[in-house]
Amino acid sequence: MGTLRKAVIVDDNPGHAATLTRAFNNKYRDISVETFTDPLAAIRSFTSDLHVLILDLEMPGLDGRKLLELACQMGVRRERCVILSARNAEDLHKTFPPGTCLAVINKADPKQLNAISLILDSIMSKP
Repeated sequence: MGTLRKAVIVDDNPGHAATLTRAFNNKYRDISVETFTDPLAAIRSFTSDLHVLILDLEMPGLDGRKLLELACQMGVRRERCVILSARNAEDLHKTFPPGTCLAVINKADPKQLNAISLILDSIMSKP
């Protein structure tokens, strides 16, 4: 068995956060998932060994854009960060140009939600 990897999910919607956590736990066996509905509480989990960080863009108190920048300052690699939002894809790509993070996903679009599975498979295949 390999090293246990770490994922952090930050989404202020408890139902959505729980769904993402279940998806990780059902699909990947070598990962420890921490889930936060409070973005401020998640900050302590931002470490350079984080394998994947999934952030909701629209959250009260501290939005996903600010949280992404804080995470990167704390050593989290941008290519391990995924932003989720209900905004349309065009707006998301303007807000997060290439290189800002690994991917931006419209969580209201079923096709984009299917894409997140492929993105996560790619991340999880990397050391």
